[in-house]
Amino acid sequence: MPASEPAKTIYAVAELPQNKAVSFKIVPEGDALKTLADELGILDLRKLRFEGEIKARGKRDWVVKGQLGVTVVQACVVTLDPVTTRIDAPVERLFLANYAAPTEEEYEVTDEDSADPLGDTIDLSEVLIEELGLNLPLYPRADGANLSESVFSEPGIAPMRDEDARPFAGLAGLRDQLAQKDEK
Repeated sequence: MPASEPAKTIYAVAELPQNKAVSFKIVPEGDALKTLADELGILDLRKLRFEGEIKARGKRDWVVKGQLGVTVVQACVVTLDPVTTRIDAPVERLFLANYAAPTEEEYEVTDEDSADPLGDTIDLSEVLIEELGLNLPLYPRADGANLSESVFSEPGIAPMRDEDARPFAGLAGLRDQLAQKDEK
């Protein structure tokens, strides 16, 4: 069986039709999945599929709408055991001809939050990588994995525990002591 041709991932904006959507389907396999997993710092990727369409939005802007589906394997943050997660996420990215990045440190998030500046091309592999990175679980945890308390101190010194670091723990103890005095 012949190897399938790689999916087109870069589209020249000048060649995109204004009056109809252009469909795409990206399904990387083998070495491409391994390279992508390494780039994202995860253990493995399986069943990756990114499909959708590119269409004009107004006269000069473009929108990419699609669906990202992938099975990811990451290391558990507690045990480092492999944790498998299925991700199915909608994708919508705007490519704006007159894109202006926010200049203030604080700004209001709008519908244009998923906007990018429009260049000569739209690279769907970049969109795929960014969306996959944004949708990865931040702290994957294996079933039953619990982070236990570790206590360290120099010999002869009472170790500080998690309970000691809670700012209101001392107030609760004081409240209990006052309540006992009032009862007497």
